[in-house]
Amino acid sequence: MPPPWRTSKVKVQRTSTKSALHLVLDFERLVEMKRRALAMSVLGVIGACLLFGGFSSALAQHGEHVDVITVKGVIDPFIAQYVGRGLDVAQEDGAQCLIVQLDTPGGSDVPMRVIVQKMLNSSVPIVVYVSPAGARAGSAGVFITLAANVAAMAPGTNIGAAHPVAMPGTEITEIMEEKATSDAAAYVRAIAEKRGRNAEWAEKAVRESASIIAREAVEYEVVDLIADDLTDLLDKIDGREVITAAGPVILKTRGAPVRTIGMNFAEKFLHVIVDPNIAYLLLSIGTLALVAEFYQPGAILPAVTGAICLILAFVAFGSLPVNWGGVALIVLAVVLFILDIEVAGFMLSVGGAIAFVLGSLMLFSPFAPPSPTMPRLTVSWPLIALMTATIASFFLFAVSAGIRAQRTKVASGIESMIGATGVAASDLDPWGTVQVRSELWSAVAEEGSIKKGEQVRVVGAEGVRLKVTKK
Repeated sequence: MPPPWRTSKVKVQRTSTKSALHLVLDFERLVEMKRRALAMSVLGVIGACLLFGGFSSALAQHGEHVDVITVKGVIDPFIAQYVGRGLDVAQEDGAQCLIVQLDTPGGSDVPMRVIVQKMLNSSVPIVVYVSPAGARAGSAGVFITLAANVAAMAPGTNIGAAHPVAMPGTEITEIMEEKATSDAAAYVRAIAEKRGRNAEWAEKAVRESASIIAREAVEYEVVDLIADDLTDLLDKIDGREVITAAGPVILKTRGAPVRTIGMNFAEKFLHVIVDPNIAYLLLSIGTLALVAEFYQPGAILPAVTGAICLILAFVAFGSLPVNWGGVALIVLAVVLFILDIEVAGFMLSVGGAIAFVLGSLMLFSPFAPPSPTMPRLTVSWPLIALMTATIASFFLFAVSAGIRAQRTKVASGIESMIGATGVAASDLDPWGTVQVRSELWSAVAEEGSIKKGEQVRVVGAEGVRLKVTKK
């Protein structure tokens, strides 16, 4: 039989072993519980995501939101691209409708027709809202507004004036104008009849430049309603049934979330340069920069700047009614300014200034049939005056100074001593030495002898010997 102390020790060891075993088991249970809890949490999060995703999909499917795009300024290819992208997004995210907030004086015929065609064939309801107060739907804007499923206007807005207008300086025959007018009238009438609007007034807007305010537009059934703001518009069109390319749709817009689809950077930038004043400015700066590079080869920066400006100008010209005769006059002006540097007097510069002004005025006056969708475009007088003065100054002063500097003989070596004065360092009879500009030179007296210490003037040079006379 073991001693008592041995028994106690064994019991203590057994007890310690059991306690350690219990601790290990408890720890393992705790870890297992945490694992289960973590797994349940992950499953819960996944389930919530799936549920929310399904709920979001259901919302998107039912279109319980509206998409909004803002069309402001001239209708050009980049606006057409923006509107097309907005329609694609509205189709993909299941919007109840796409609202086009419109404020335009008009635009190019081709982009306008692209927009109208997309609107007429869209499965997403389209609401055109001429806003804010002071906005207009002119020329091309008339066609776009009439093509909407729902057309609305804000108080203080107007619509109309889509008659083809001949630009100043153009020679449009009566037959050409009649063809353009008849084509536009037939097109706008077809759009109005498609959407159940006042086709007679639509044709009148083209043939007689009819223009009306928002209240009259509702009275004449040109647009459907007047809305004070976007919230008011959503309330008023709620429950309205419209016919899309996919069939009838009942709008559910009251209190619907609004998602704004903005223009991307490329669309914004390219839309900004499609402006007569900016396109004209790019053309002028590009021409100046390239001429500067021509007179100072190797500067690189003017060449790069000029090339970029001219490329952007021609991109803008692609969306504007450009008269290439105006461009030719601007180029002629630059040539005349250059030639005047080589010719005495300022007559060529005067002719260049006149050619530049005329070219600037004619730049957006094309000799082509008038467009019912394009507003009258001109370059502002202050900008023309500023650029004419800038270019004239550039050629009369900067360039001419550079040419004169190039023509001036560069005096170096002994030739630079001609005209300088000094002192005879020895008697010159006729040979001797002189001190000119703190240097001793061999010299020969041209007119009689010169005594040591007398003032002399250098009148020429022969080899390394100066020719001097008494001062």
